[in-house]
Order: sequence, then C-alpha cells, then structure tokens
Amino acid sequence: MGQSNINLAALIGSRICHDLISPIGAINNGLELLGMSNGQTGPELDLISESVGNASARIRFFRIAYGAASAQPLGRAEVVSILSDSMDGGRLKAVYGPLDPQPRWAVRMAFLAVQCLETALPYGGRIEIACTDGTWDITGHSAKQSVDSSLWGLLKGEGVNELAPAHVQFALLPEVAADAQRKISTQLLPDRLTIRF
Repeated sequence: MGQSNINLAALIGSRICHDLISPIGAINNGLELLGMSNGQTGPELDLISESVGNASARIRFFRIAYGAASAQPLGRAEVVSILSDSMDGGRLKAVYGPLDPQPRWAVRMAFLAVQCLETALPYGGRIEIACTDGTWDITGHSAKQSVDSSLWGLLKGEGVNELAPAHVQFALLPEVAADAQRKISTQLLPDRLTIRF
C-alpha cells in the first residue's frame, strides 16, 4: 500500500465518518425532543440513547484513527473527550498525557496504537498515552493479555497470510508511520505492552 493509497483510504474513512455522524446526531436530537415533549422515559429509550451515544463516540474515534490526517493541532480536551466517550462502560480505561495540542497525524497514530492494545487486552486494563520530546509511548497495563504474535509482527514489518477486518490497525499503523517518517518499536512484557514511535 503506497502513500497515495493510504491517503485515498483516509479520505474514504473521513467521508464515511462525516456522512454517518449527521444522522446519528439527528437520532440523538430526536430522542431528546421525545423526552422533552411528553416526558417519555423507559428502558427502551435508555437503550436507544446509550447505543446512539456509543455509535457517536466510536465514529469520532474512527474519524481520527482512519480519517485524513494533517499537522492541524488537536487540543487535549478534545482528545480526552473522544477517548473517554469511546471507552465509556468498557473494561479498558485510557489516560492521555500530553498537555499541549498535538498534530492530528500523531494523535491518529496514537489512536491506531490504542486499537492494537485493545486487541491484546480483551480482559481489560489501563492504556497510558505519553509523548516526551516528540516520542510517543502507548502502553497497555494488564495482568492478562492475549498477544497474537503474527499481528504484532506486522508492526515490525513482518508479513501475515490473512488479516481480519478487526485487525486492520496492525497493518495500517506501520504504513502511516512510514509516511510520517517514524519507526515503530514494541515491547511485550508479562504485565505491560508498549508501542513506541
């Protein structure tokens, strides 16, 4: 996959997220109007509202991870909000360290790394995202891990015979890193997994 293909895939990702966020927002607005107009509440509306909130959060996350990236800065509050909303109610918690705005391309790489760690931490845990002097460390902490060596090999440039859609982040992150002239390194320890770029 060359640079032009990465850019095309990112534009497609941006387009899909952009087109989906509007109807999901409209559904959420409709639910709020239903609640205000006749005071309807109940488990059915709560379930719909929760599902819409989860879908909106994931689309915001995907828009950064799979959408077009640039040097445009993303503020801490926005990144923390996206991470918090997308992991709300899940087994994983993410802690975002950088205090200053960071370039969108770097946050994109961090989000792809977060997804790689999510795959390896199915029992839950804590993901810490740090950036020191331009070097990013995304570390997952958990006593229980499920590391697929062939997927993690992709991050080091090794090939894989077949890739499931749920694991596309493992193939995309090295390509995005190469475009950004960054090298990925990993550290796999019994209690923590780190992706550095």
